[in-house]
Amino acid sequence: MADSAGNALKRSHPEDDSSNSQKRTRSNNGSPIPGQGAAPAGKVDIEKMVAEARAKAEAVRARLQAARGGATPPVPPTESSPSPGPSTSTSTPAMSRLEQMKARVAAATARANAPPQRSEAPPATYTQPQAFDDEGLSKARGGLDVGLHPALLADTKPDFRGAKGRQQGKGKPISRGKQLDLSGPSIEEIRNNPYFDPSLGPKAAVAKPRSSRQLVFNQKGKYVQQAAALRRQAQLEDMKRRIAERARQAGIDEDMEVEKSYLVPAPPAVEWWDEGLINGPDYAAIDDPTNLKIDSADSIITRYVQHPILLEPPQEKHLPAQKPMHLTPKEQAKIRRQRRMADLKEQQAKIRLGLEPAPPPKVKKSNLMRVLGEQAVKDPTAVEARVTREIADRKEQHEAMNEERKLTKEQRREKLENQQAKDAELGIYISVYRIDSLASGRNRFKVSKNAEQNKLTGICVVHPRLNLVIVEGGKHSVNNYRKLMINRIDWTENPGPSTSDANRESQPLWLSTEDEKGEPRDFSQNSCVLLWEGQAKTRAFRRWLGARVCDSDSAAKEVLTRSKMENFWALAKSHKPAEF
Repeated sequence: MADSAGNALKRSHPEDDSSNSQKRTRSNNGSPIPGQGAAPAGKVDIEKMVAEARAKAEAVRARLQAARGGATPPVPPTESSPSPGPSTSTSTPAMSRLEQMKARVAAATARANAPPQRSEAPPATYTQPQAFDDEGLSKARGGLDVGLHPALLADTKPDFRGAKGRQQGKGKPISRGKQLDLSGPSIEEIRNNPYFDPSLGPKAAVAKPRSSRQLVFNQKGKYVQQAAALRRQAQLEDMKRRIAERARQAGIDEDMEVEKSYLVPAPPAVEWWDEGLINGPDYAAIDDPTNLKIDSADSIITRYVQHPILLEPPQEKHLPAQKPMHLTPKEQAKIRRQRRMADLKEQQAKIRLGLEPAPPPKVKKSNLMRVLGEQAVKDPTAVEARVTREIADRKEQHEAMNEERKLTKEQRREKLENQQAKDAELGIYISVYRIDSLASGRNRFKVSKNAEQNKLTGICVVHPRLNLVIVEGGKHSVNNYRKLMINRIDWTENPGPSTSDANRESQPLWLSTEDEKGEPRDFSQNSCVLLWEGQAKTRAFRRWLGARVCDSDSAAKEVLTRSKMENFWALAKSHKPAEF
Protein backbone atom coordinates (compact mmCIF):
# COMPACT_ATOMS: atom_id res chain seq x y z
CA MET A 1 0.00 0.00 0.00
CA ALA A 2 2.75 2.30 0.89
CA ASP A 3 4.45 1.62 -2.41
CA SER A 4 1.38 2.08 -4.46
CA ALA A 5 0.47 5.17 -2.53
CA GLY A 6 3.94 6.56 -3.02
CA ASN A 7 3.88 5.95 -6.76
CA ALA A 8 0.50 7.52 -7.01
CA LEU A 9 1.74 10.75 -5.52
CA LYS A 10 4.59 11.06 -8.14
CA ARG A 11 4.01 12.95 -11.38
CA SER A 12 4.16 10.97 -14.60
CA HIS A 13 7.15 11.13 -16.98
CA PRO A 14 6.47 13.10 -20.19
CA GLU A 15 7.61 10.16 -22.37
CA ASP A 16 5.48 7.65 -20.48
CA ASP A 17 2.16 9.47 -20.64
CA SER A 18 0.89 7.14 -23.33
CA SER A 19 1.71 4.00 -21.32
CA ASN A 20 0.65 5.55 -17.97
CA SER A 21 3.99 4.51 -16.40
CA GLN A 22 5.45 6.36 -13.41
CA LYS A 23 8.78 8.22 -13.35
CA ARG A 24 11.66 5.90 -12.63
CA THR A 25 13.98 6.57 -9.72
CA ARG A 26 17.80 6.55 -10.01
CA SER A 27 20.25 4.49 -8.04
CA ASN A 28 23.21 5.79 -6.13
CA ASN A 29 25.63 5.28 -9.03
CA GLY A 30 23.56 7.40 -11.44
CA SER A 31 21.99 4.62 -13.55
CA PRO A 32 18.21 4.34 -13.66
CA ILE A 33 16.55 1.55 -11.73
CA PRO A 34 14.49 -0.81 -13.89
CA GLY A 35 10.80 -0.37 -13.59
CA GLN A 36 9.06 -2.63 -11.14
CA GLY A 37 6.18 -4.65 -12.39
CA ALA A 38 6.39 -3.24 -15.90
CA ALA A 39 7.11 -5.09 -19.07
CA PRO A 40 10.69 -4.94 -20.48
CA ALA A 41 10.78 -2.14 -22.94
CA GLY A 42 14.38 -2.62 -24.21
CA LYS A 43 13.87 -5.70 -26.32
CA VAL A 44 12.86 -3.75 -29.43
CA ASP A 45 15.99 -1.60 -29.17
CA ILE A 46 18.31 -4.64 -28.95
CA GLU A 47 16.89 -6.12 -32.07
CA LYS A 48 17.32 -2.85 -33.86
CA MET A 49 20.98 -2.63 -32.82
CA VAL A 50 21.68 -6.20 -33.94
CA ALA A 51 20.10 -5.46 -37.29
CA GLU A 52 22.21 -2.36 -37.75
CA ALA A 53 25.39 -4.29 -36.86
CA ARG A 54 24.55 -7.00 -39.37
CA ALA A 55 23.85 -4.39 -42.06
CA LYS A 56 27.20 -2.72 -41.38
CA ALA A 57 29.01 -6.05 -41.53
CA GLU A 58 27.37 -6.91 -44.84
CA ALA A 59 28.33 -3.48 -46.26
CA VAL A 60 31.95 -3.91 -45.17
CA ARG A 61 32.10 -7.42 -46.57
CA ALA A 62 30.75 -6.21 -49.90
CA ARG A 63 33.26 -3.35 -50.01
CA LEU A 64 36.16 -5.69 -49.30
CA GLN A 65 34.99 -8.12 -51.95
CA ALA A 66 34.71 -5.33 -54.51
CA ALA A 67 38.20 -4.04 -53.65
CA ARG A 68 39.97 -7.40 -53.66
CA GLY A 69 37.95 -8.92 -56.50
CA GLY A 70 37.40 -12.19 -54.65
CA ALA A 71 35.25 -13.77 -52.04
CA THR A 72 35.64 -12.82 -48.45
CA PRO A 73 36.02 -15.40 -45.74
CA PRO A 74 32.68 -16.46 -44.40
CA VAL A 75 31.70 -14.99 -41.14
CA PRO A 76 29.93 -17.38 -38.76
CA PRO A 77 26.40 -16.34 -38.18
CA THR A 78 25.74 -14.88 -34.80
CA GLU A 79 22.49 -14.76 -32.99
CA SER A 80 21.27 -11.46 -31.79
CA SER A 81 21.60 -10.90 -28.12
CA PRO A 82 20.46 -7.86 -26.29
CA SER A 83 23.29 -5.46 -25.42
CA PRO A 84 23.51 -4.07 -21.96
CA GLY A 85 21.58 -0.89 -21.69
CA PRO A 86 19.52 1.08 -19.35
CA SER A 87 16.35 -0.86 -20.19
CA THR A 88 17.91 -4.42 -20.31
CA SER A 89 15.83 -7.02 -18.52
CA THR A 90 17.33 -9.41 -16.04
CA SER A 91 15.72 -12.37 -17.85
CA THR A 92 17.98 -12.03 -20.94
CA PRO A 93 20.29 -15.11 -21.30
CA ALA A 94 24.10 -14.71 -21.15
CA MET A 95 24.84 -16.45 -24.46
CA SER A 96 22.94 -13.86 -26.41
CA ARG A 97 25.21 -11.11 -25.06
CA LEU A 98 28.34 -13.03 -26.05
CA GLU A 99 27.09 -13.57 -29.55
CA GLN A 100 26.22 -9.90 -29.86
CA MET A 101 29.76 -8.88 -28.78
CA LYS A 102 31.28 -11.25 -31.34
CA ALA A 103 29.23 -9.64 -34.09
CA ARG A 104 30.33 -6.16 -33.08
CA VAL A 105 33.99 -7.26 -32.96
CA ALA A 106 33.77 -8.83 -36.40
CA ALA A 107 32.27 -5.63 -37.83
CA ALA A 108 35.03 -3.52 -36.24
CA THR A 109 37.77 -5.86 -37.50
CA ALA A 110 36.41 -5.73 -41.00
CA ARG A 111 36.36 -1.94 -41.00
CA ALA A 112 39.92 -1.81 -39.67
CA ASN A 113 41.29 -4.22 -42.28
CA ALA A 114 39.65 -2.37 -45.15
CA PRO A 115 42.30 -0.59 -47.32
CA PRO A 116 41.96 3.16 -47.75
CA GLN A 117 40.50 4.39 -51.00
CA ARG A 118 43.11 5.85 -53.34
CA SER A 119 42.59 9.18 -55.08
CA GLU A 120 44.30 10.93 -57.94
CA ALA A 121 45.70 13.65 -55.64
CA PRO A 122 49.52 13.73 -55.13
CA PRO A 123 50.74 11.48 -52.30
CA ALA A 124 50.74 13.18 -48.95
CA THR A 125 53.57 12.82 -46.49
CA TYR A 126 51.22 12.31 -43.57
CA THR A 127 48.24 9.95 -43.31
CA GLN A 128 45.78 10.50 -40.51
CA PRO A 129 45.06 7.26 -38.66
CA GLN A 130 41.55 5.88 -39.22
CA ALA A 131 39.18 6.66 -36.43
CA PHE A 132 37.70 3.68 -34.65
CA ASP A 133 34.06 4.66 -34.98
CA ASP A 134 32.65 1.96 -32.79
CA GLU A 135 29.56 3.45 -31.25
CA GLY A 136 29.68 1.21 -28.25
CA LEU A 137 33.36 1.83 -27.58
CA SER A 138 33.00 5.59 -27.93
CA LYS A 139 30.11 5.64 -25.58
CA ALA A 140 31.92 3.46 -23.12
CA ARG A 141 34.93 5.86 -23.03
CA GLY A 142 32.73 8.97 -22.69
CA GLY A 143 30.87 10.02 -19.57
CA LEU A 144 27.12 10.37 -19.11
CA ASP A 145 26.39 8.20 -22.15
CA VAL A 146 28.22 10.67 -24.47
CA GLY A 147 30.60 9.48 -27.21
CA LEU A 148 34.19 10.64 -27.67
CA HIS A 149 35.15 13.37 -30.07
CA PRO A 150 36.45 12.06 -33.43
CA ALA A 151 39.80 13.86 -32.89
CA LEU A 152 40.35 11.80 -29.72
CA LEU A 153 39.63 8.47 -31.36
CA ALA A 154 43.10 8.44 -33.02
CA ASP A 155 44.67 7.53 -29.65
CA THR A 156 42.44 4.51 -29.10
CA LYS A 157 43.93 1.05 -29.49
CA PRO A 158 41.21 -1.45 -30.48
CA ASP A 159 42.77 -4.61 -29.14
CA PHE A 160 40.14 -7.33 -28.93
CA ARG A 161 41.44 -10.68 -27.83
CA GLY A 162 39.62 -13.93 -27.65
CA ALA A 163 39.78 -16.67 -25.07
CA LYS A 164 43.04 -18.07 -26.51
CA GLY A 165 44.87 -14.73 -26.35
CA ARG A 166 44.88 -13.94 -30.09
CA GLN A 167 43.05 -11.30 -32.02
CA GLN A 168 39.84 -12.06 -33.80
CA GLY A 169 39.50 -12.06 -37.59
CA LYS A 170 42.49 -13.33 -39.62
CA GLY A 171 44.84 -13.53 -36.63
CA LYS A 172 46.76 -10.41 -37.72
CA PRO A 173 47.14 -7.23 -35.65
CA ILE A 174 44.87 -4.37 -36.55
CA SER A 175 46.79 -2.01 -38.78
CA ARG A 176 47.10 1.56 -37.56
CA GLY A 177 47.66 4.67 -39.69
CA LYS A 178 51.07 5.56 -41.11
CA GLN A 179 53.47 7.44 -38.86
CA LEU A 180 54.34 11.09 -39.47
CA ASP A 181 57.08 11.44 -42.12
CA LEU A 182 59.46 14.06 -40.75
CA SER A 183 61.90 13.88 -43.66
CA GLY A 184 61.77 16.82 -46.03
CA PRO A 185 60.91 16.64 -49.70
CA SER A 186 63.48 15.23 -52.06
CA ILE A 187 65.33 17.31 -54.65
CA GLU A 188 63.24 15.79 -57.44
CA GLU A 189 59.98 16.84 -55.76
CA ILE A 190 61.38 20.32 -55.17
CA ARG A 191 62.34 20.72 -58.83
CA ASN A 192 58.94 19.44 -60.01
CA ASN A 193 57.25 22.08 -57.87
CA PRO A 194 55.99 24.86 -60.25
CA TYR A 195 56.84 27.50 -57.64
CA PHE A 196 60.50 26.45 -57.24
CA ASP A 197 63.10 29.11 -58.16
CA PRO A 198 66.11 27.40 -59.83
CA SER A 199 68.32 30.43 -59.19
CA LEU A 200 68.39 29.60 -55.50
CA GLY A 201 70.04 26.24 -56.10
CA PRO A 202 69.57 22.99 -54.21
CA LYS A 203 71.53 24.25 -51.18
CA ALA A 204 69.01 27.01 -50.51
CA ALA A 205 66.07 24.58 -50.82
CA VAL A 206 67.42 21.79 -48.66
CA ALA A 207 67.65 22.80 -45.01
CA LYS A 208 70.99 22.22 -43.37
CA PRO A 209 71.09 20.06 -40.27
CA ARG A 210 71.35 22.14 -37.15
CA SER A 211 74.58 21.58 -35.27
CA SER A 212 75.13 22.45 -31.63
CA ARG A 213 77.40 25.39 -30.97
CA GLN A 214 80.15 25.28 -28.38
CA LEU A 215 80.26 27.61 -25.41
CA VAL A 216 82.58 30.57 -25.97
CA PHE A 217 83.56 32.39 -22.78
CA ASN A 218 84.73 35.99 -22.73
CA GLN A 219 88.39 36.51 -21.93
CA LYS A 220 89.31 38.21 -18.68
CA GLY A 221 89.56 41.99 -19.06
CA LYS A 222 87.69 42.12 -22.39
CA TYR A 223 85.03 44.57 -21.30
CA VAL A 224 87.55 46.52 -19.18
CA GLN A 225 89.61 47.16 -22.33
CA GLN A 226 86.49 48.13 -24.27
CA ALA A 227 85.51 50.57 -21.53
CA ALA A 228 89.04 52.05 -21.47
CA ALA A 229 88.96 52.48 -25.25
CA LEU A 230 85.59 54.22 -25.05
CA ARG A 231 86.88 56.53 -22.34
CA ARG A 232 89.96 57.41 -24.40
CA GLN A 233 87.77 58.07 -27.41
CA ALA A 234 85.51 60.31 -25.32
CA GLN A 235 88.52 62.20 -23.95
CA LEU A 236 89.87 62.69 -27.48
CA GLU A 237 86.54 64.02 -28.70
CA ASP A 238 86.32 66.34 -25.71
CA MET A 239 89.84 67.63 -26.39
CA LYS A 240 89.00 68.30 -30.05
CA ARG A 241 85.85 70.11 -29.03
CA ARG A 242 87.70 72.30 -26.53
CA ILE A 243 90.46 73.10 -29.06
CA ALA A 244 87.85 74.05 -31.66
CA GLU A 245 86.05 76.22 -29.11
CA ARG A 246 89.23 78.05 -28.15
CA ALA A 247 90.16 78.53 -31.80
CA ARG A 248 86.73 79.94 -32.48
CA GLN A 249 87.06 82.34 -29.55
CA ALA A 250 90.53 83.45 -30.63
CA GLY A 251 89.35 84.05 -34.20
CA ILE A 252 91.92 81.84 -35.89
CA ASP A 253 89.48 79.83 -37.94
CA GLU A 254 90.72 81.63 -41.05
CA ASP A 255 94.28 80.60 -40.27
CA MET A 256 93.20 76.98 -39.97
CA GLU A 257 91.59 77.13 -43.40
CA VAL A 258 94.78 78.61 -44.82
CA GLU A 259 96.80 75.85 -43.17
CA LYS A 260 94.68 73.22 -44.88
CA SER A 261 95.61 74.64 -48.25
CA TYR A 262 99.32 74.75 -47.37
CA LEU A 263 101.53 73.40 -50.16
CA VAL A 264 104.58 71.27 -49.39
CA PRO A 265 107.74 73.00 -50.74
CA ALA A 266 109.95 71.30 -53.29
CA PRO A 267 112.93 69.31 -51.97
CA PRO A 268 116.27 71.18 -51.87
CA ALA A 269 118.89 70.78 -54.56
CA VAL A 270 121.26 69.08 -52.11
CA GLU A 271 120.22 67.61 -48.74
CA TRP A 272 122.14 68.75 -45.70
CA TRP A 273 123.58 65.30 -45.04
CA ASP A 274 125.08 65.23 -48.55
CA GLU A 275 126.58 68.72 -48.57
CA GLY A 276 129.89 67.49 -47.11
CA LEU A 277 130.24 64.78 -49.76
CA ILE A 278 129.44 66.74 -52.97
CA ASN A 279 131.35 69.69 -54.34
CA GLY A 280 128.59 71.38 -56.30
CA PRO A 281 125.27 73.22 -56.10
CA ASP A 282 123.10 70.16 -56.84
CA TYR A 283 123.20 66.39 -57.39
CA ALA A 284 124.17 66.88 -61.03
CA ALA A 285 127.78 67.28 -59.87
CA ILE A 286 127.89 63.53 -59.08
CA ASP A 287 128.47 62.79 -62.77
CA ASP A 288 132.00 64.20 -62.42
CA PRO A 289 134.08 61.92 -60.09
CA THR A 290 136.29 64.85 -59.14
CA ASN A 291 133.39 66.52 -57.34
CA LEU A 292 132.99 63.63 -54.88
CA LYS A 293 134.57 64.06 -51.42
CA ILE A 294 134.85 60.41 -50.42
CA ASP A 295 138.50 59.47 -50.84
CA SER A 296 139.89 63.00 -50.52
CA ALA A 297 141.84 64.33 -47.55
CA ASP A 298 139.03 66.66 -46.40
CA SER A 299 136.35 63.95 -46.54
CA ILE A 300 134.18 63.36 -43.52
CA ILE A 301 134.33 59.59 -44.12
CA THR A 302 137.34 57.90 -42.46
CA ARG A 303 138.33 54.40 -41.55
CA TYR A 304 137.97 55.15 -37.86
CA VAL A 305 134.87 54.07 -35.93
CA GLN A 306 133.43 56.46 -33.37
CA HIS A 307 131.87 54.64 -30.45
CA PRO A 308 129.25 56.44 -28.33
CA ILE A 309 129.98 57.18 -24.70
CA LEU A 310 128.62 54.53 -22.39
CA LEU A 311 126.18 55.97 -19.87
CA GLU A 312 125.23 54.32 -16.62
CA PRO A 313 121.58 53.32 -16.29
CA PRO A 314 119.73 56.07 -14.43
CA GLN A 315 117.69 53.65 -12.34
CA GLU A 316 120.82 52.28 -10.66
CA LYS A 317 121.46 55.63 -8.99
CA HIS A 318 118.34 55.21 -6.85
CA LEU A 319 119.23 51.73 -5.62
CA PRO A 320 120.14 51.65 -1.90
CA ALA A 321 123.74 50.84 -1.10
CA GLN A 322 124.49 47.32 0.00
CA LYS A 323 124.86 47.13 3.75
CA PRO A 324 128.06 45.51 5.08
CA MET A 325 127.75 42.26 6.97
CA HIS A 326 127.79 42.62 10.73
CA LEU A 327 130.75 40.77 12.23
CA THR A 328 131.57 40.01 15.84
CA PRO A 329 134.96 41.12 17.29
CA LYS A 330 136.31 37.57 17.02
CA GLU A 331 135.30 37.35 13.37
CA GLN A 332 136.89 40.74 12.62
CA ALA A 333 140.17 39.64 14.28
CA LYS A 334 140.13 36.40 12.31
CA ILE A 335 139.64 38.19 8.99
CA ARG A 336 142.44 40.68 9.84
CA ARG A 337 144.81 37.82 10.73
CA GLN A 338 144.06 35.99 7.48
CA ARG A 339 144.56 39.15 5.41
CA ARG A 340 147.93 39.95 7.05
CA MET A 341 149.09 36.36 6.54
CA ALA A 342 148.22 36.50 2.84
CA ASP A 343 150.14 39.80 2.47
CA LEU A 344 153.19 38.34 4.24
CA LYS A 345 153.26 35.28 2.00
CA GLU A 346 153.05 37.49 -1.07
CA GLN A 347 155.96 39.63 0.17
CA GLN A 348 158.06 36.54 0.89
CA ALA A 349 157.42 35.21 -2.61
CA LYS A 350 158.59 38.51 -4.13
CA ILE A 351 161.77 38.42 -2.00
CA ARG A 352 162.59 34.88 -3.17
CA LEU A 353 162.14 35.96 -6.81
CA GLY A 354 164.43 38.98 -6.25
CA LEU A 355 161.70 41.53 -6.95
CA GLU A 356 162.12 43.17 -3.53
CA PRO A 357 165.14 43.47 -1.20
CA ALA A 358 165.08 41.59 2.06
CA PRO A 359 164.03 43.80 5.00
CA PRO A 360 166.65 44.41 7.75
CA PRO A 361 166.37 42.31 10.88
CA LYS A 362 164.03 43.72 13.53
CA VAL A 363 166.34 44.08 16.53
CA LYS A 364 164.88 44.75 19.98
CA LYS A 365 166.52 44.87 23.38
CA SER A 366 164.99 41.51 24.19
CA ASN A 367 166.64 39.72 21.22
CA LEU A 368 169.79 41.82 21.09
CA MET A 369 172.22 39.08 22.10
CA ARG A 370 170.55 36.43 19.92
CA VAL A 371 170.58 38.53 16.70
CA LEU A 372 173.89 40.38 17.17
CA GLY A 373 175.91 37.79 19.06
CA GLU A 374 179.58 38.60 18.45
CA GLN A 375 179.00 42.36 17.87
CA ALA A 376 177.14 42.68 21.15
CA VAL A 377 179.99 40.97 22.98
CA LYS A 378 182.70 43.14 21.42
CA ASP A 379 181.02 46.55 21.84
CA PRO A 380 177.79 46.33 23.84
CA THR A 381 177.46 50.13 24.27
CA ALA A 382 177.53 50.83 20.52
CA VAL A 383 175.12 47.97 19.80
CA GLU A 384 172.64 49.18 22.45
CA ALA A 385 172.75 52.74 21.05
CA ARG A 386 172.14 51.36 17.57
CA VAL A 387 169.17 49.27 18.71
CA THR A 388 167.67 52.26 20.58
CA ARG A 389 167.97 54.42 17.45
CA GLU A 390 166.27 51.78 15.28
CA ILE A 391 163.42 51.49 17.75
CA ALA A 392 162.88 55.26 17.67
CA ASP A 393 162.94 55.26 13.86
CA ARG A 394 160.34 52.53 13.64
CA LYS A 395 158.07 54.37 16.07
CA GLU A 396 158.42 57.63 14.14
CA GLN A 397 157.67 55.87 10.86
CA HIS A 398 154.56 54.25 12.35
CA GLU A 399 153.23 57.57 13.66
CA ALA A 400 153.92 59.23 10.29
CA MET A 401 151.90 56.56 8.52
CA ASN A 402 149.04 57.05 10.95
CA GLU A 403 149.08 60.81 10.45
CA GLU A 404 149.09 60.30 6.70
CA ARG A 405 146.00 58.10 6.87
CA LYS A 406 144.19 60.44 9.26
CA LEU A 407 141.44 62.63 7.71
CA THR A 408 141.61 66.39 7.98
CA LYS A 409 138.99 68.44 9.77
CA GLU A 410 137.21 69.37 6.55
CA GLN A 411 137.26 65.75 5.36
CA ARG A 412 135.80 64.55 8.67
CA ARG A 413 133.04 67.14 8.45
CA GLU A 414 132.29 66.23 4.87
CA LYS A 415 132.22 62.52 5.69
CA LEU A 416 129.83 63.12 8.59
CA GLU A 417 127.52 65.22 6.44
CA ASN A 418 127.43 62.52 3.76
CA GLN A 419 126.57 59.89 6.34
CA GLN A 420 123.80 62.04 7.79
CA ALA A 421 122.39 62.76 4.31
CA LYS A 422 122.35 59.04 3.45
CA ASP A 423 120.70 58.35 6.78
CA ALA A 424 117.95 60.88 6.03
CA GLU A 425 117.34 59.40 2.56
CA LEU A 426 116.33 56.10 4.12
CA GLY A 427 113.42 57.74 5.96
CA ILE A 428 112.40 60.71 8.15
CA TYR A 429 111.75 59.99 11.84
CA ILE A 430 110.13 62.38 14.35
CA SER A 431 110.49 62.47 18.14
CA VAL A 432 108.63 64.76 20.56
CA TYR A 433 109.87 65.53 24.11
CA ARG A 434 108.11 67.22 27.04
CA ILE A 435 110.30 69.06 29.58
CA ASP A 436 108.95 70.57 32.77
CA SER A 437 111.42 73.49 32.89
CA LEU A 438 114.04 74.88 30.50
CA ALA A 439 115.09 77.80 32.70
CA SER A 440 118.73 76.68 32.54
CA GLY A 441 120.52 78.39 29.68
CA ARG A 442 123.10 75.59 29.58
CA ASN A 443 120.37 73.00 28.89
CA ARG A 444 118.80 75.18 26.21
CA PHE A 445 122.20 75.45 24.51
CA LYS A 446 122.69 71.66 24.59
CA VAL A 447 119.25 71.08 23.09
CA SER A 448 119.84 73.46 20.19
CA LYS A 449 123.51 72.67 19.55
CA ASN A 450 123.04 68.90 19.39
CA ALA A 451 120.09 69.30 17.03
CA GLU A 452 122.24 71.34 14.67
CA GLN A 453 125.18 68.94 14.86
CA ASN A 454 122.96 65.93 14.06
CA LYS A 455 121.39 67.80 11.11
CA LEU A 456 117.95 67.71 12.71
CA THR A 457 115.13 70.13 11.91
CA GLY A 458 112.46 71.19 14.37
CA ILE A 459 111.62 73.66 17.11
CA CYS A 460 111.83 74.18 20.87
CA VAL A 461 108.79 75.88 22.44
CA VAL A 462 109.52 77.47 25.85
CA HIS A 463 106.46 78.04 28.07
CA PRO A 464 106.03 78.91 31.79
CA ARG A 465 104.25 75.62 32.60
CA LEU A 466 105.84 73.16 30.14
CA ASN A 467 108.34 73.00 27.28
CA LEU A 468 108.05 71.10 24.01
CA VAL A 469 110.91 69.93 21.73
CA ILE A 470 110.15 68.51 18.26
CA VAL A 471 112.99 67.13 16.13
CA GLU A 472 112.97 65.27 12.79
CA GLY A 473 115.72 63.68 10.71
CA GLY A 474 117.44 60.38 9.97
CA LYS A 475 117.07 57.34 12.19
CA HIS A 476 120.68 57.38 13.44
CA SER A 477 120.58 61.11 14.23
CA VAL A 478 117.25 60.82 16.07
CA ASN A 479 118.63 57.93 18.16
CA ASN A 480 121.68 60.00 19.16
CA TYR A 481 119.45 62.91 20.12
CA ARG A 482 117.20 60.64 22.21
CA LYS A 483 120.23 59.41 24.18
CA LEU A 484 121.17 63.04 24.85
CA MET A 485 117.68 64.06 26.05
CA ILE A 486 116.95 60.98 28.17
CA ASN A 487 120.33 59.89 29.53
CA ARG A 488 123.13 62.43 29.12
CA ILE A 489 121.53 65.65 30.35
CA ASP A 490 120.86 65.92 34.10
CA TRP A 491 117.62 67.92 34.23
CA THR A 492 117.54 68.06 38.05
CA GLU A 493 120.83 70.03 38.23
CA ASN A 494 120.81 73.80 38.66
CA PRO A 495 124.08 75.14 37.21
CA GLY A 496 123.26 78.68 38.23
CA PRO A 497 123.17 81.79 36.07
CA SER A 498 125.45 81.67 33.05
CA THR A 499 127.91 84.47 32.40
CA SER A 500 126.89 84.67 28.77
CA ASP A 501 123.40 85.91 29.61
CA ALA A 502 123.97 89.64 29.21
CA ASN A 503 120.32 90.51 29.24
CA ARG A 504 119.26 88.51 32.31
CA GLU A 505 117.40 91.46 33.72
CA SER A 506 115.10 91.69 30.69
CA GLN A 507 114.14 88.00 30.90
CA PRO A 508 110.99 86.91 32.79
CA LEU A 509 111.38 85.36 36.20
CA TRP A 510 110.17 81.88 35.15
CA LEU A 511 113.01 81.72 32.59
CA SER A 512 115.73 82.29 35.27
CA THR A 513 117.51 79.79 37.52
CA GLU A 514 117.07 82.09 40.53
CA ASP A 515 113.93 83.00 42.42
CA GLU A 516 112.78 86.45 43.58
CA LYS A 517 115.20 86.44 46.52
CA GLY A 518 118.16 85.56 44.26
CA GLU A 519 118.52 82.04 45.56
CA PRO A 520 118.90 79.02 43.22
CA ARG A 521 115.64 77.36 42.28
CA ASP A 522 114.89 73.73 43.08
CA PHE A 523 114.89 71.51 39.95
CA SER A 524 114.70 68.17 41.77
CA GLN A 525 111.28 67.41 40.20
CA ASN A 526 112.29 68.51 36.70
CA SER A 527 112.15 65.73 34.08
CA CYS A 528 112.14 65.03 30.33
CA VAL A 529 109.66 62.56 28.80
CA LEU A 530 109.51 61.15 25.28
CA LEU A 531 105.87 61.81 24.24
CA TRP A 532 105.82 60.31 20.76
CA GLU A 533 108.14 59.01 18.04
CA GLY A 534 107.43 57.66 14.59
CA GLN A 535 108.16 57.90 10.89
CA ALA A 536 106.92 60.65 8.55
CA LYS A 537 106.77 60.98 4.80
CA THR A 538 108.49 64.37 4.51
CA ARG A 539 109.97 67.02 6.77
CA ALA A 540 107.62 69.55 8.35
CA PHE A 541 110.42 72.05 9.16
CA ARG A 542 113.00 73.42 6.76
CA ARG A 543 115.68 74.00 9.45
CA TRP A 544 116.21 74.07 13.19
CA LEU A 545 114.20 77.07 14.39
CA GLY A 546 115.75 77.16 17.88
CA ALA A 547 113.98 78.10 21.12
CA ARG A 548 110.78 80.15 20.79
CA VAL A 549 109.54 81.84 23.97
CA CYS A 550 105.72 81.82 24.24
CA ASP A 551 103.93 83.36 27.25
CA SER A 552 100.48 81.85 26.50
CA ASP A 553 98.92 78.75 25.01
CA SER A 554 97.56 80.67 22.04
CA ALA A 555 101.04 81.93 21.14
CA ALA A 556 102.48 78.40 21.37
CA LYS A 557 99.69 76.99 19.18
CA GLU A 558 100.21 79.76 16.64
CA VAL A 559 103.92 78.90 16.37
CA LEU A 560 103.18 75.19 15.89
CA THR A 561 100.27 75.75 13.49
CA ARG A 562 102.64 77.06 10.82
CA SER A 563 104.14 73.56 10.61
CA LYS A 564 100.84 71.71 11.37
CA MET A 565 102.17 70.40 14.68
CA GLU A 566 99.61 71.95 17.04
CA ASN A 567 98.24 68.54 18.02
CA PHE A 568 101.48 67.79 19.92
CA TRP A 569 100.85 70.79 22.20
CA ALA A 570 97.48 69.33 23.21
CA LEU A 571 99.18 65.96 23.77
CA ALA A 572 101.83 67.55 26.01
CA LYS A 573 99.19 69.35 28.10
CA SER A 574 97.15 66.17 28.60
CA HIS A 575 100.19 64.07 29.55
CA LYS A 576 100.26 62.77 33.09
CA PRO A 577 103.46 61.45 34.67
CA ALA A 578 103.54 57.73 35.36
CA GLU A 579 102.99 56.70 38.97
CA PHE A 580 105.23 53.95 40.37
